[in-house]
Amino acid sequence: MLSNSEKNPGLRWVWGAAIAFFVLTLTLTLHRYYTFYASFDQGIFNQVFWNGLHGNFFQSSLSSTLSTNVVHDGEFPEVSYHRLGQHFTPALLLWLPIYALFPTAATLTVLQVVLVTAGGLVLYLLAREYLDRPVAAMITASYYAANAIIGPTLSNFADNCQIPLFVFTLLLAMEKRWWVLFWAMAACILAVREDGGVTLFGVGVYMALSQRFPRAGIATCILSFGYILGLTNLIMPLFSEDVSRRFTIERFGQYVESDEATTLELLWAFISKPWLVLVELVTPITGKIRYFLGQWLPFAFIPAIAPASWAIAGFPLLQIFLQRGKSALAINIRYAMAVVPGLCYGTILWWAPRQHLLDAPVRELIARGLAKGIDRGEDSQKQRPFWIRWIFPVVSPLCQRGLTWWQKRPHLLELSVRRFWIGCLCLSILFSMTSNPNRTLYFLIPDSIDPWVHVSLPRQWQHSAAIREFLQKIPPDASVSATTYIVPHLSSRREIVRFPALELRNDAGVVIQTDYAIADLWQVEQYLPAFDNDLHRFKAMIPVVDRIVADGIYGLVGFKDGVIFLERGAESDSEAIARWQIYRQRVEPILDRKD
Repeated sequence: MLSNSEKNPGLRWVWGAAIAFFVLTLTLTLHRYYTFYASFDQGIFNQVFWNGLHGNFFQSSLSSTLSTNVVHDGEFPEVSYHRLGQHFTPALLLWLPIYALFPTAATLTVLQVVLVTAGGLVLYLLAREYLDRPVAAMITASYYAANAIIGPTLSNFADNCQIPLFVFTLLLAMEKRWWVLFWAMAACILAVREDGGVTLFGVGVYMALSQRFPRAGIATCILSFGYILGLTNLIMPLFSEDVSRRFTIERFGQYVESDEATTLELLWAFISKPWLVLVELVTPITGKIRYFLGQWLPFAFIPAIAPASWAIAGFPLLQIFLQRGKSALAINIRYAMAVVPGLCYGTILWWAPRQHLLDAPVRELIARGLAKGIDRGEDSQKQRPFWIRWIFPVVSPLCQRGLTWWQKRPHLLELSVRRFWIGCLCLSILFSMTSNPNRTLYFLIPDSIDPWVHVSLPRQWQHSAAIREFLQKIPPDASVSATTYIVPHLSSRREIVRFPALELRNDAGVVIQTDYAIADLWQVEQYLPAFDNDLHRFKAMIPVVDRIVADGIYGLVGFKDGVIFLERGAESDSEAIARWQIYRQRVEPILDRKD
């Protein structure tokens, strides 16, 4: 008897890709965590989960340090601060029972990899609704090879890791007409975070314009749009003013003239300043083109001419392109993940009438597909859905230019479509890994060539041992201040802030200084030659240590391998003080360096 995988080679490839993705990303992300490269956001989510186990749902002193009350008003971080004012993320409660079994920050790393991997398996089931096994397997492999999937997965835990699984399940439910599951997934997508409605709105637009499910599509659009406006203008302000005073200004402040703006005011700014919106959409043009190419590459650029991809992924792309700042166009961060489901679904629909061309030469695929944009032999122009008739005049000139580019490269035209697609997959994986996403591959790839910045694996393991030696001395219920990369390992507690901050407001409403402070100065020192942010952090931390030790507020009880350990009210250790003074003299030129 043959097993299912032996009878179905496509399924075997899917399982192979899923297992390879799972093992590789889990190994790298756990290594990243245990060698102290997981950073602040990992600590925030871990503290949110930990507080949830103890009945303090969505509270976080770490999130409080980023709130407008602290950043703009100079208030002290609060342990009772509700993170729902920054990001409305009730979907995290779905995973709280799992976290309860293994209540550590590493659990969130495993959870993220599991969710993203599961999303690919649901994608295969979705693709099989339209495609034969080989093409469905290729699209699934494209998902696992996408830079926008690999990069965010090799990062801190983020709520967006739920999006692919939820959206693919929603689309599968739509294809099966399982409407109870469809609306359940719609609720889950909205519960991921406040901007989850943007992705859901794109699905609704596709359902309506394709005329497949117009009523359900319109209802989906109304639900998602109303949810975003109601949530950000009525519900989230009950917890804090972060939406209007922080996030709209930090990301979209170029559209408004005041220091704060609601999402309604921001929406009106978009409508009233169309030329500014257009400029922001296309500039910087090289950055936007590079972002498109990075998203399209693993799918062999098919989403560029797939109308459904533009309908669904267009709105998350619009949200990203309208933001200011370099991070918005970073394909390795969590926001890029929301674009991928739309690209996958559009690719599935595009291949449905053309899957027999998978092993044909590329020139034949171009002749039958890319040059015309759609296959005119299937239906007359009038019989095509409105959304295809609307988008075809825009896509067709681009297809013609693409055809001209291909004709000048006959060696590529003779490749089979399958081989070309596999080449795109390999390039996507190569670009994903060589970009060293979120410093996960810090031990293999230098962060800078000139000046040279690289930390070897044996050296980081040695340094990690020094950090753990001090962490073992901190009681689990003590309040603590820690630097960015140590925060995740200490975040399973009520009272924690990021060094050099040392004060916070406890549950009694009293401002206290933390019992302990631990700072990894060595890690910051490695990167400051090439990165200004690290230089600023280093120059901010050293004077704080000098002051609190000189004033006798904290005792310097340990200093080893660039890691300083302080305890409030304790006597300083003479050997630690001596080592600190030697270190202090060595870094004095760094402190005198001009920014």
